[in-house]
Amino acid sequence: MSAAAAAGALAGSSAVAQAAAAALGGSERVDQAWAVLDTVLDPEVPALSVRDLGIVREVIAAPESGELEIVLTPTYSGCPATEVIEQNVLQALAQAGLGPARVRLQRAPAWTSDWISDEGRRKLREYGIAPPGPTGPDAAVPLRFVGRRAVAPACPRCSSNDTERLSAFGSTACKALYRCRACREPFEHFKPI
Repeated sequence: MSAAAAAGALAGSSAVAQAAAAALGGSERVDQAWAVLDTVLDPEVPALSVRDLGIVREVIAAPESGELEIVLTPTYSGCPATEVIEQNVLQALAQAGLGPARVRLQRAPAWTSDWISDEGRRKLREYGIAPPGPTGPDAAVPLRFVGRRAVAPACPRCSSNDTERLSAFGSTACKALYRCRACREPFEHFKPI
């Protein structure tokens, strides 16, 4: 197929997707987009969806352009998975017939591990990663410029609190490596931020 024919086919499929998206009401389309985002897995922790992880902040249907705008807050500004997540989000929305869509990265307020859903914390434990402890919405969070004594996470396998940190970094920068002294199994802990 020539480049011109491929471009024409792409434009035709884009026009079909835009017509299908326009047929949906804005609210219904946004609801469907949220449901689709529940299926987009984090590339570094594939037990969690991007919604479970709390990085999807908003889904906005722009009536003037017909686009869906997906607002993402990366777990940290240097996260190497951010581009893959953007591509996966756009691809999932296009495959569901909800395009056109675009992603906007919003870095403020900064992502916090408190945004991980309760379902996401459960999935982390089942996957073998100790989830970070949540901070209540009314709890004061002191700003510290020196280290603090961290509370060791409970083992996701046997729930023992008798654990020790082996390394400040696990398979990714957002996780630390621990070992349970009770069952002797190693596990990763998703760092609280």
